[in-house]
Amino acid sequence: MLVSFFQKLSQPLRWLPRRKRPLMQEGNRPNDGPPDLDQLWRDFNKRLNSWLGTGNNRGSGPNPSSNNNDGPSSMRGAGIGAGVIAIVVAFLWMISGFFIVQEGQTAIVMTFGKYSHATHAGFNWRGPYPFQTHEIVNVSQVRTVEVGYRSSAKNKKPQEALMLTEDENIVDIQFAVQYKIKNPADWVFNNRDQDEVMLRQVAETAVREIVGRAKMDFVVYEGREKVALDVSQSMQAILDRYKSGVQVTNITMQDVQPPEQVQAAFNDAVKAGQDKQRQINEGQAYANDVLPKADGAAARLLAEAEGYSSRVVENASGDASRFKQVVAEYQKAPQVTRDRMYLETMQTVFHNASKVMVDAKNGNNLLSLPLDKLIAQTAVSDSARAAAAAAPQQVVVTPQSTNDNSSEATRQREVRSRDGRDREGR
Repeated sequence: MLVSFFQKLSQPLRWLPRRKRPLMQEGNRPNDGPPDLDQLWRDFNKRLNSWLGTGNNRGSGPNPSSNNNDGPSSMRGAGIGAGVIAIVVAFLWMISGFFIVQEGQTAIVMTFGKYSHATHAGFNWRGPYPFQTHEIVNVSQVRTVEVGYRSSAKNKKPQEALMLTEDENIVDIQFAVQYKIKNPADWVFNNRDQDEVMLRQVAETAVREIVGRAKMDFVVYEGREKVALDVSQSMQAILDRYKSGVQVTNITMQDVQPPEQVQAAFNDAVKAGQDKQRQINEGQAYANDVLPKADGAAARLLAEAEGYSSRVVENASGDASRFKQVVAEYQKAPQVTRDRMYLETMQTVFHNASKVMVDAKNGNNLLSLPLDKLIAQTAVSDSARAAAAAAPQQVVVTPQSTNDNSSEATRQREVRSRDGRDREGR
């Protein structure tokens, strides 16, 4: 309907008469003068009145004789046309308050520049300008602020990256801050410049405070994660105190190192420290290897000494107890006890000494082998005979001299064994 209304409204404009251009005559130029504005306005009002049904002669051609009597009708038609135009303009002005908020965004509506309310994603309406305005804030976007560099680590910013540590050393720190908008109203109204300048200044302040309370070795090596966590907490505290509406999500340490001017000297110092630590570790490893062995040897010697002491003490105690028993028996029967002691002593002596048989009574100078050796030899020969009996018999032809020698040796052994038995019988 609105489209048809505008189409009808535009029809009188197409019906406006155009001033005809006179025909070209020989030797005359065409008359290109301006159109008659009064006539155009009267024709426009007539067409508008005829379309609205207010004219008396609808569909009839123009009557030149009635030009002097249509003054009030023309004024009334002009008022109606102006009202229609005003209504259309007002309608367009009212629909200008509609706006669309995308997903992940929030619109802040302001009434004469003052915060009114916040709208969520979807199709929304506010009062038209200049009564109300709105500003859309993306609350789902993760934004990044770079401190100490721009775009890449090679594009350094020394005025931001160089910082002083607690031990009065200079360290070059490059890091990135990732943040999101948690309160759109605070982000819009409490920040003078809604850009990275404020976040960069807060990050630089926080990291200078944290680094200024730590030593250089801690910042450069083992304390990077701790420094990043402390910087995140310090930044969040400052931003909350400023009511900036920002939530810090992550701190990423890109590069932490000494300044380039002293990098070589610092590397030498680091290598010296590493060599020192390596030598300490090697000494500790050697000590860990030697000390347990020494402790084990000492414990073994101590245990052996204790065992020897216990053995000697027990033997002494046993000997003393046995001597007391012998004394008691000796008091009861001295002769029997004396003979028994003599026999036991001789048994011990003969058991530990090699025994040689000598026939002193018969004046025989033949010495017999030691009895223990002779007994051992006899046992070996017996075992050899048993093995030979178990094995298959083989005929071996040997020289006669060999048989004679073996028979002579066997005869001597039999004589010696018989003499030994006779002595034992005596």
